[in-house]
Amino acid sequence: MAEAVAPTPDPAPSDVEEPARPRRGRVRLRRAALMAVPACVAGGVLMTLTAQGVLAAQFNISGMAFTVTADRLDGTGFEQFGGMDNMIDNSPNAGNTGGQVLVAVSAIKTATLTNLCQSVNLGGTNLKITAGNAGTPVTASGLTTDSDLLSGDAQFDHIEIGGDASTFDKAGVPGPPGVFGQQANGVVIQHLRQDNYATTAASFTLPGLHLSFSDTGC
Repeated sequence: MAEAVAPTPDPAPSDVEEPARPRRGRVRLRRAALMAVPACVAGGVLMTLTAQGVLAAQFNISGMAFTVTADRLDGTGFEQFGGMDNMIDNSPNAGNTGGQVLVAVSAIKTATLTNLCQSVNLGGTNLKITAGNAGTPVTASGLTTDSDLLSGDAQFDHIEIGGDASTFDKAGVPGPPGVFGQQANGVVIQHLRQDNYATTAASFTLPGLHLSFSDTGC
């Protein structure tokens, strides 16, 4: 007679492998982290550029925008890409921004500005600076401006739009990797107007400088 074979027992419930379930919390955290990467990278790039002497020392912005106007700007070596400026902790000017302001960083290797005006509203009065309005323009090298508004009539020389900002070399200021930007051999902007949060320059010469308090801004 054939020997009876005992049936194989079913695996215990603890031995059964359950299908993996997506960990929603971790997925959301990863997505949030990826969204935060560009701002972190931008800060890291600016720190690196400062250490290399490409940019002047960076600083915590006051959070008060100032207006800059000029009849004409002529620049050689132009780059533009997105960035993030930061205020000090618990800044009274933070409002609902969280102490951070999204800006367009414009870098120009060398620039001349005719009839420059800069003003900031101090609440009831304006601190106003004018220069380059007596036949000799303002000159700057290694100029960068962090703006949330820029307008005027612009003309670019051999512009490249949509490049990765980290590959830019026209003004010597590469931006963060993966960030959309544009660069050109040169730029002319007439009737320039900017609302800036920060400006840095390797050199800045202001002929006919005049500083005053005024009821009107630029």
